[in-house]
Amino acid sequence: MLDRLSPLDASFLYLEDHSTTMHVGSVIILERRARRRTPVLDHDALMDLVAERIGENSRYRQRVRELPGRLSGPVWVDDVDFDISYHVRRSALPAPGTDEQLGEFVARIQSRPLDREHPLWELYVVEGLEGGRRALVTKTHQALVDGVTAVDIGHLLLDTEPLRERPSAPEWLPRREPGDLHLLLDAASEVVRRPVTVVERVRGGIVGSAGDLARRAFGGLGGVVTEAARTAASPAPTTALNTSRVRAPRRYRMVRTNLQDYRAVRDAMAGARRPVDVTVTDVALTAVTGGLRAWLQARGEPVHSATTVRAMVPVSIAEGGVDTETGGRSVSSSQVVACFVDLPVGEPSSRLRLERIAHQTRHQARSSRALSAGTLAGIAGFAPPTLHHLGARVAGAVSRRMFNLVVTNVPGPQRPLYVGSSRMIATYPVIPLLRGQAVAVGLTSYDGEVFIGLNADRAAMTDLEVLAAGIPEALVELAASVGAEDVDLGVHLRPGMGQA
Repeated sequence: MLDRLSPLDASFLYLEDHSTTMHVGSVIILERRARRRTPVLDHDALMDLVAERIGENSRYRQRVRELPGRLSGPVWVDDVDFDISYHVRRSALPAPGTDEQLGEFVARIQSRPLDREHPLWELYVVEGLEGGRRALVTKTHQALVDGVTAVDIGHLLLDTEPLRERPSAPEWLPRREPGDLHLLLDAASEVVRRPVTVVERVRGGIVGSAGDLARRAFGGLGGVVTEAARTAASPAPTTALNTSRVRAPRRYRMVRTNLQDYRAVRDAMAGARRPVDVTVTDVALTAVTGGLRAWLQARGEPVHSATTVRAMVPVSIAEGGVDTETGGRSVSSSQVVACFVDLPVGEPSSRLRLERIAHQTRHQARSSRALSAGTLAGIAGFAPPTLHHLGARVAGAVSRRMFNLVVTNVPGPQRPLYVGSSRMIATYPVIPLLRGQAVAVGLTSYDGEVFIGLNADRAAMTDLEVLAAGIPEALVELAASVGAEDVDLGVHLRPGMGQA
C-alpha cells in the first residue's frame, strides 16, 4: 500500500505557484555561548542532530511522486538519494549582522518555492549576527506538516534541557522507489477499494483544473467551508491590505514585546470598576489593530469610526489551561478554533477596540460558528510551530474573500528551550501569504516574551516598518488607557527595542 497524500495536502501542492508559496517558516535565534559541560553545537553537530530527529519522522526523508497522467493522487516515496547537506544549509551575514539584514535574508529565502524533487523542507544556519548569535531559518511545506503524521522541523529540534552528548545520526535504509507500473497498479487497486472516490477524482478533481481539485478537497473537510461561510456571510471589506496580484519578492520584519505587558492589560480589565473578561489573545489582536490603524493613517487611507479589517484568527479557547512548560502540548484539538474577527481600526479609543475584539472572540469561541482545528487534524501533542502550520492550513481552506489577513497567535512554553546545547532566545513565525493578501502576521509567546513576525508582499508593503513600529506603540497606548500596572511604558519606545 502506497502512502498517498490526502486531498487537502495535495491541494496545497496544486494551488502553489512561484509567487504564492505554501510553506510555513520560522526564525529561531540562538544565544552565543553553549551550556556548561555540553558540546558546542557547530555545523556538523547540528546536521547530526537534524539527522537524528528526522529519523523519527520519515516524512522529512520522503519526496512527492506524481502518478502518470494524475490518474490518482500523489504519493510519498522515500528519497533514495537523500542528502541532508542539501537541506541543512550554511549562510552568514556580513559581521556584525544586524536584525534588519537578517529580516532581508529571511524574506529572500522564504519567497522561493521548495524543490519538489526533494523532501519539502529546508533549514538555514545563519552566522555572523551581532553578539555572536546564530539564527536557524526553517521552511516546511504545508503538505508535509499535518500535526499528526508530521510536525514542524522546529518542533523536532527543541528540547527542554541542553543536550549533554553529541547526537549521532541513525542509519537509514530507504525503500526502493516504486516505478510507474507499480503506481498504476496501486491506482487500479484503489478503484476496486474505493470506486466512488476515484470516479469523482477523475471526473473533476485530479484530471480537472486545480480550482476544481481545491473545491473538492475543501469540500471534504467535514463542513469547514460551509461553516466558514456561515460565520463570515458578508465579504471582507476592501482595504489597502489586499492586492490584485501577490508578487514573489517578500519583506519580513520582527517585533519583540514583553508578555507581562499583555497580561497586565488583561488583569487591569478584569479588575476595573466595570470588569471586562479579556484574554491575552484579545490584547495581542488589539495591539495589531492599533498598528494597522497607524499604518492606514500614515498612508492617507480613509479611516472613519466604522472602518474595520477582517482577520482570520486561530484561537485557543482554553488559554488558562495551556501547559506553559511544554508549549501547549496538553491542549486538545477541540480547544483550538479559528475565528473571523472584524478588527475595529477606525475606533479611536484603544480600550473600546479591546472590548469590541473580546466580545467577538468570546462569542465565536463559545458558539457553533467557531471552526475547530480538529476538523483538519487531531493535534494532541502540538507545539507552537506546528500550530502555526495548522492555522495557515485553516486559512488556506477558506476563501480569501472572507478575510483581509491571517493573524496566528500561539501560546508557547514559558521556560527556556534548547537546540542541542544552545539556548533559544527568540522565535519568530513566518506565515505564508494567500493570493490577494499583502501581509500575514504571526505571534508566538515564549519565555516571557511575545515574538511577532510580519511577512509581506515587497511591492505592496514598502512601508512595512510603519506597521512593525505601530504594534508596540499601540500596546503602550492600550496599557496607558486601561491603567495597567507593572508596565514599563518607555521600554517599547526606545530605539531598537521593537526589533529582534
